[in-house]
Amino acid sequence: MSRFANLEFNSESEGQSRSQAGAKNERFYLAEAQAAFEQANFEQALRSFSKTLEYDPNNTTAWTGQVRALIELEEFQEAKLWADKALERFPNEPELLAAKAVALGRCGDLDGAISFSDASIAERGDTPYLWLARGDVLLARGEKRADYCFDKALALAADWFIAWLGARIRAFYKQFTLALKLAQQALELKPDHAILWLCAGACQKELGLIGPARRSFQQALQLHPHWREAERAMSSLAETTVVQRLGGWWRRRTGG
Repeated sequence: MSRFANLEFNSESEGQSRSQAGAKNERFYLAEAQAAFEQANFEQALRSFSKTLEYDPNNTTAWTGQVRALIELEEFQEAKLWADKALERFPNEPELLAAKAVALGRCGDLDGAISFSDASIAERGDTPYLWLARGDVLLARGEKRADYCFDKALALAADWFIAWLGARIRAFYKQFTLALKLAQQALELKPDHAILWLCAGACQKELGLIGPARRSFQQALQLHPHWREAERAMSSLAETTVVQRLGGWWRRRTGG
């Protein structure tokens, strides 16, 4: 069944949700969604953004959050559908336009992606996400101007979350050297966040830096003991082949 169907809400489900939730409210679920997103638990973030909308169907942060969570889950067609549904209500919302631009770019609709990105900027939006999204679209189009967009996003909000999101985008496009740089920037700002060590370690592994990757994964496990993701990442290092290590060496040489 489509995730999209599960994100629908109506008065009946809203009533049930309110009855079951008790003291929980829109602010609770929105905070829960953001916390889950920051832990890369995008499935939970998706559910919590949906619960937020049961309380307030006009919460544009939650609508945008759903699209962004679907993108992180690589459900790009679903993200596009959800963005369309949201834009029926809020056709001029800059971050929704930007999120749809990303979904289109990752679906291969490069002309549509740049058109929606242009529209998001034209709406006088000037948030870090707008510029991360534009960088994402430009990378999909193979344009070097993307570097400016990532710098702009960090200039608007020099915090770990923006740097981490930038690292994830770079890694998606297999730019692991630049992704690692952003992950390290995020760690300078929040060294006690295990997900950042996991991100850095994953980039290091792709670059053939097995020793540093092991140390990053170990640090993640110290901060978050018995974390399955970090344990699997650690185990995967033992399976890294000579060919993969050579590939990582080549990516370091070429800046990939």
